Amino acid sequence: MDTSSKSTTFSSRSGISRTGLEARLFARPEGLPAPGDFEITEVAVPDPAPGQVLVRNLFMSLDPGMLMLLAGRPGLPMPRYEVGEVMHGDAIGEVIASADPSLDEGDLVMHRLGWREYAVARAGLFRRVDRDAYPRPSTYLSFGLVAYVGLMDAAELRPGDTVFVSSAAGATGSMAGQIARLKGAARVIGSAGSRDKVAHLTGSLGFDAAFDRHDGPIVDRLREAAPEGIDVYFDNVGGEQLRAAIEVMNPHGRVAVCGTLGRRSEASPGDLLSVLVKRLTLRGFTVGDHLERAPEFGAQFRTWLREGAIVHDETVIEGLANAPQALLDLVNGAYTGKTVVRLGS
Repeated sequence: MDTSSKSTTFSSRSGISRTGLEARLFARPEGLPAPGDFEITEVAVPDPAPGQVLVRNLFMSLDPGMLMLLAGRPGLPMPRYEVGEVMHGDAIGEVIASADPSLDEGDLVMHRLGWREYAVARAGLFRRVDRDAYPRPSTYLSFGLVAYVGLMDAAELRPGDTVFVSSAAGATGSMAGQIARLKGAARVIGSAGSRDKVAHLTGSLGFDAAFDRHDGPIVDRLREAAPEGIDVYFDNVGGEQLRAAIEVMNPHGRVAVCGTLGRRSEASPGDLLSVLVKRLTLRGFTVGDHLERAPEFGAQFRTWLREGAIVHDETVIEGLANAPQALLDLVNGAYTGKTVVRLGS
């Protein structure tokens, strides 16, 4: 099998070891990370021990939430990145050697051992998926399930709702806006960081209205886009946009708190009197609490893709060596849709 990675694969039976690249946290950043905070290292890759499998990763996910793991804040819903250790994240790959009967060579699997070209671990850490479900294996790394449970469970979306999505051109926001429309929202509004992204939202993705968050006070832009108020806010950023949504929200409105990108500079939602007076609901969630939704969403997502009812944007970065810079570019708004790193082919 051909590969575009910088490592070389040899048969272990030849006496020459297999090697692969992996990314480690070199230094914990203060504030936003820099490329020097990461280290790309070539390491020997062992054969699987009994009960283990060896997976060659094809794609790994880049997520804004990785900033929190880099910062190592307390109370995170998953282990932080530790200095000197290989980082982790969602990935999809192919089993190339198995020492466990539950997985066979050639199986396509999802797992959390990203940031490396090869993963060797016990078989229970890998989940077999259908190779033919999507045209590209990287589609399995979509944040569609996150958007789905945020809308359906955290925000309790109802037909006829007016929905506002922040960071709407990103991996989660782009899915949330489209799913809201498909599930009966009367009006879907998005914010983004550039005019090109705004045009993308109202064009390719079918949002009813959108605005550039740099174009003046967000509360004014939101009132213009939603003169009758909003019922649901899918929050990817916190900060000023959360405060604006609370101000414009109708009584009994619901906020699904998914991300906190705005926390880099401003953490407070401001005066919560409006939350009390309007009887609003603000609910944080993680997708891990709603995995029972995965089969339902997967079937619906495949139907939407097949019918052309939903657009799955994807930005592909080539090679693990480019992943640290791509993560920095991602959180600075360089990409639209889901960002993945191609590790093999």
